[in-house]
Amino acid sequence: MSLKNNWLKIKKTLETCQTSAMHCSIATIHPDGTPHITPVGTVFLRDNQTGYFFDHYANALGENIDHNPNACISAVNVGRWYWFKALLTGQFSAPPGIRLYGKVGPIRPATPEEIELIERRVKPTMWLKGARMLWTDFKYVRDIEFTDYKPVAYPMMMGGMWPATNEGSHSSVR
Repeated sequence: MSLKNNWLKIKKTLETCQTSAMHCSIATIHPDGTPHITPVGTVFLRDNQTGYFFDHYANALGENIDHNPNACISAVNVGRWYWFKALLTGQFSAPPGIRLYGKVGPIRPATPEEIELIERRVKPTMWLKGARMLWTDFKYVRDIEFTDYKPVAYPMMMGGMWPATNEGSHSSVR
């Protein structure tokens, strides 16, 4: 269940899921102790068990992180064809999702390389009015240092995609 040993699979799973849903969900805790989930389409993972996301529009997310840096990123493959094939065959062709746990750092200016990556991600849609309204002026990011992960697991249909100690660790849908 090593984060480092499974990082390539974790990274690929998150990227596939984020592509299918166009976002990941980031869970944080309000100062009053209540949970908060924010959809964020700008999560990027590095090769060293860290990542970052653009802190753009989500005021409550930033305030929560400034109060408590613990966060969970959840990404699920929502592709209809992916699910149809899995339900038809009784077997997932790739992991259905991932949760990443970690600590989020303070806001900082994005590097030119980070800005280039987000611009490349949104470029295919920039001819659309809404895309231009939402996905411009990216300037700030927050780094994430990941400490643990849990796959979204349906053991009956997973066929050993993850280590057994992680894949079937709870009795309900994970």
